[in-house]
Amino acid sequence: MARRLMLAAATAALLAGCGTMESMVDRMSTPAPAKVSGDALVGANGMTLYTFDRDQAGSGRSVCNGQCATNWPPLFADGGTPRGDWTLVQRDDGRTQWAHKGKPLYYWTKDQKPGDRTGDGVNGVWRVARP
Repeated sequence: MARRLMLAAATAALLAGCGTMESMVDRMSTPAPAKVSGDALVGANGMTLYTFDRDQAGSGRSVCNGQCATNWPPLFADGGTPRGDWTLVQRDDGRTQWAHKGKPLYYWTKDQKPGDRTGDGVNGVWRVARP
């Protein structure tokens, strides 16, 4: 009887570990929302990402809405799962946006091709996002 209980407990622990390991593998195999290109973060499309000095790191919000978000489209995180340096912020329109180290990320509509960085320094408040 004691042996059966020990075997049942060991089996339960093993199965519980498998579920945890499976979740860990799922999280690790999910690609990051952006990648590093040189010294900058870029979206999956290869376009440069930016941060906005008026966004408060770690606030969980973006202050670039309306016309600002038209010119600086957010890196949307619809269905994304935060992990490590990658977190989510809530937008005024109810959607979620990726943040890196607490800073929301944006594209710049005037960048025409991957590698463009024409948004760096715009109005003294936009910066290329760095890893």
